[in-house]
Amino acid sequence: MVDPIISRPGEGERLEREDGFRLIRVDTEHLSVIEIDFDETLVVPPHTHDDHLDSFLVLEGEVEFTAGDEAVVLGPGSFIAAPPGARHGFRSAGGRARVLNFHAPETGFVESLRNP
Repeated sequence: MVDPIISRPGEGERLEREDGFRLIRVDTEHLSVIEIDFDETLVVPPHTHDDHLDSFLVLEGEVEFTAGDEAVVLGPGSFIAAPPGARHGFRSAGGRARVLNFHAPETGFVESLRNP
């Protein structure tokens, strides 16, 4: 039998960065969930993935996402999902922001955070 995974506020492996922090909340082969806190210096350029769904739930602030060929600004409670092959990227739309980033399945992103 496998037990459910519980992640309470603030729990997880915290990785400090110059632009904020990354908090690894779930790290399994099927799913990773990373809380990303960042300022306007973090820019994730548009890119695609062939092997996983990459999605984001905005928790705080406003985030400008690249969604295909468009730029959309999303605030708290907004969600965006990029299935395999979908062009996406993100950056702060001004000031600090915080998102939950989901990867399904986990294909090495967590390890890239641990070993930049």
